[in-house]
Amino acid sequence: MKRLAILTPLVALATTLTCPGVVFAQSAADEVLLQMQQASRKQDLRTLTSLLPAIQDHPLEVWGHYWALKARLSSATAQEVEDFLQRWRGTYQEDRLRNDWLLLLGQRRNWAEFERLHTEFRMQDDKQLRCYDLAIASIEGRLPQHASTELQQLWMGQPANDDGCTYAASTLYAAEQLPALAVWQRARLGAERNQLSTARNALAIVAPQHVAALAGLFKSPQAYLSNPKTTPPPALATLALVRLASSDPDQAAQLLRTRWQQSLSAEEQHWVWGMIGKVAARRLSDNALDYFAQVKQLTDLNDDSLAWLARAALRAGQWDKVQRAIAAMSPAQQQDSTWVYWQARALLTQGTPADQARAQALLGSIAGVDGFYEQLAAEDLGQAVLPPPEPQPPTAEEIARAHANPGLTRALYAIRIGLRSEGVREWNYTTNLHQPGGMHDRDLLAAAAIACQAQVWDRCINTSERTKSFVSWQQRYPMPFKDEVVTRARTIGLDPAYVYGLIRQESRFIMDARSHVGASGLMQVMPATAKWTAKKIGMTDFQPSMINQHDVNITIGTAYLKLALDDFDGSMALAAAGYNAGPGRPRNWRNGPVLDAAIWAENVPFTETRDYVKKVLANTTNYAAAITGQPQSLRSRLGLVGPKNTPVAYNKELP
Repeated sequence: MKRLAILTPLVALATTLTCPGVVFAQSAADEVLLQMQQASRKQDLRTLTSLLPAIQDHPLEVWGHYWALKARLSSATAQEVEDFLQRWRGTYQEDRLRNDWLLLLGQRRNWAEFERLHTEFRMQDDKQLRCYDLAIASIEGRLPQHASTELQQLWMGQPANDDGCTYAASTLYAAEQLPALAVWQRARLGAERNQLSTARNALAIVAPQHVAALAGLFKSPQAYLSNPKTTPPPALATLALVRLASSDPDQAAQLLRTRWQQSLSAEEQHWVWGMIGKVAARRLSDNALDYFAQVKQLTDLNDDSLAWLARAALRAGQWDKVQRAIAAMSPAQQQDSTWVYWQARALLTQGTPADQARAQALLGSIAGVDGFYEQLAAEDLGQAVLPPPEPQPPTAEEIARAHANPGLTRALYAIRIGLRSEGVREWNYTTNLHQPGGMHDRDLLAAAAIACQAQVWDRCINTSERTKSFVSWQQRYPMPFKDEVVTRARTIGLDPAYVYGLIRQESRFIMDARSHVGASGLMQVMPATAKWTAKKIGMTDFQPSMINQHDVNITIGTAYLKLALDDFDGSMALAAAGYNAGPGRPRNWRNGPVLDAAIWAENVPFTETRDYVKKVLANTTNYAAAITGQPQSLRSRLGLVGPKNTPVAYNKELP
């Protein structure tokens, strides 16, 4: 009864939360919840327990009880957990605590209780829990088909401190259901990432007698490999070469050629050469393809190495190697729009009618408006970017159903009072995971609509992006502060679409957004950059505390973007890279051959910056279509990227 009573004020709050212009008054209990959030992050159980009475009957009371139980979960009884699950049944917090408890049960190897609770786990998005499930299946002799392949895919992407997939790997390996090579490959990834614990956990499964040697191998791989008094086993020499290649690929190549080539198996050699080639490619080195050429069997490489082989081949204009690299990738990676597009481009260079037809089919399979390669594919097929027809707006009934959804309303409430991370998690659970397959498209459209109305733009955009049968351009590409952004951009000679494309990627229009490195506001400006830019444009009254004011943030962010764009001679791709990674890096990354900017962007060494550049430019093209109502071209915004060829020097002061 109490839970039903809480839903009534939640529903009543929904209209207030999504009503533009209504000032939301924060209550004393809201402040208590913020204190509890901080106490939870510090694992301060005493404070959490003492504050629980102050949030009784609050719409977000469940969060307080979740934090309090989570803080002492390791000492909680099964009955206490069960009581929580029953009291808050159907909520995100119930399933979140079930997830936390299942992880503990897995660590304790309490398989009977794990199996009982796991059947009710709705989110089904925790890889460790899936690995524990595979381990139980192996123990009970009911392992599903392709379990070994699934486990390898899960384990290779897990962090160093993973228990679930490591335990499952040890269980399947002991039952001869997981090949030794997979375990050694996990150890190699640990060496590549400088994660000693990852390599140690893998060796404890496949070669426990060698675990003691790992610390010295990691500390000084070159000394380990060059010691004339010892000859390490080939598998350990492979780990040391991988570790060395991550920092000095040329030295690793020399040692492999002069001492270790004959000792290692073909697969071990190929993996090391792939690692050497990958690091060289990330450094944009001209010898990357020479290193990759030592690999005689491309299927011995993992997807990451193959991606860098393809990028190096793109940079060198060697389309046959692009095609071979993509052909060796896993089916899942081949289906990524990046590699579908480049495979099509490689086929177009072949010239035969069959290749041309296949290329056209590949381009057609991804052509669209929402992504970088989707837009390029559409243009290659002769299509311009235009906003698609808007779907029928949500009906009054659909909006009412969204308002009545307790998960959505709790999420909006949490975000409004400052519990943003909690609100985002509950919103995502409600839209994506509460029911199998997530909400249907019309419900997603209505959920996005109430988020837009509440000006919670990140949930508006992300929720709308999940619809499959239609696209709402207005939801996916909103334009808050339109008059200010457009006026300011045009005043200083910037394309407003470029500004919006950047803001959408930087902050999703969250005004109080703050990155892990300290960037703030709509345009995610760093404090030192804000201070420098304010001085540069004559803003004499600027104070650091002003950076989250949307007008100040727009003024400073656009000014800096314009300075960066001028510094890079008008190249949107280079300026976007400079905005994300600092101007010094793209100044170096542009040195080399003159490239199609799409190829240059795909070769950006930093994953975050590479994705950022592509998304900003795709966003820009879509915003230009929305602002002008005219067909747009992404390719016209890309151009070419190569060494600086203008007499104007770089602005060395640009931070």
